[in-house]
Amino acid sequence: MAITAADDPFQQAMIRGRVVEIVAKGADDHIDRLAKKYLGVDKYPFRQSGEKRLIIKVLPEKISLMGD
Repeated sequence: MAITAADDPFQQAMIRGRVVEIVAKGADDHIDRLAKKYLGVDKYPFRQSGEKRLIIKVLPEKISLMGD
């Protein structure tokens, strides 16, 4: 997984690891909680018809940082 800072494209974090669990149960509730936290809305507003959500849990094995 690679994450880039919104305000500085040279600031990045990269995480490598193994998938240890994939679950569908609770994934819709999880995206709604994230929407509440980050968007201030009760329901995730960008759902698409027929989409299926998963929660993928990764055990980090290597973390690399670039930038500040």
